Amino acid sequence: MPELPEVETVRRGLAPALEGRVIAHVTQRRPDLRFPLPERFAERLTGRRVAHLGRRAKYILVHLEPAPGGEEEVLIMHLGMSGRFTIHGPNGKSAPGLFHLGMPGSETHDHIVFDMEDGTRIVYADHRRFGFMDLVSGAGLAASKHIAALGPEPLGNEFSAATLAERFRGRRTPVKAALLDQRNVAGLGNIYVCEALWRAGLSPKRSAASVAGPVRTERLAAAIRAVLTDAIAAGGSTLRDYAHTDGELGYFQHSFAVYDREGQACSKPDCTGTVRRIVQSARSTFYCPACQR
Repeated sequence: MPELPEVETVRRGLAPALEGRVIAHVTQRRPDLRFPLPERFAERLTGRRVAHLGRRAKYILVHLEPAPGGEEEVLIMHLGMSGRFTIHGPNGKSAPGLFHLGMPGSETHDHIVFDMEDGTRIVYADHRRFGFMDLVSGAGLAASKHIAALGPEPLGNEFSAATLAERFRGRRTPVKAALLDQRNVAGLGNIYVCEALWRAGLSPKRSAASVAGPVRTERLAAAIRAVLTDAIAAGGSTLRDYAHTDGELGYFQHSFAVYDREGQACSKPDCTGTVRRIVQSARSTFYCPACQR
């Protein structure tokens, strides 16, 4: 499933095609994705101007200007495991995100098509249909069922070593599980938790409580910020179905230190360990037992 860097990469790819533009028409080819689409979904989006695109955790947030006599609404979009957007320029001409010739939108898994006022077409495809879209009021966004329970953004000002210490204190659950809990830190997933723990030199098997001291939380908070920043700069990771909106693949996977490197030598200087794979909460964990303590 795409994690924070992949979702941020998609948000940045969509922004030039959506921000400040009017949605002229929405084609909805089915009544649901993972969940039923909102009532009058296509109708409520048609004619609305996009104010800006944001992101919260793994959600893309499309802030819509108020309709006449209405209120601001936010389109919440989640990519699930295989959701992807492609952007196609007017009349098949070259445009940011274009990687199909002509004007697509009739493929079997192309479920939602946004036709913009300038002729740009944005297609959402999702062959597994684990993604979803929802519409909420701007005023109610923070309290919505998708957003309300989320912890701080790991790249935001509210995230710090003190934040981690507060959430880890007294918890006997493994630190990896604590980091995957979206109530503690928003947007982290299996890949980048493995990478951050390696950078911080912390074993994924440690209890969260054992990491709650100032030295370890400082190392971990810094590692989380660094690995996410590096991944975003590299365009996200390409695993299975993920691709940029322009069809280009992410490259951070080539920089993985431990993820999916079972049996390979640890790349940390002066470490002679070998990357090991274990299973925690039904997920693969990759780490170096020699330098992660």
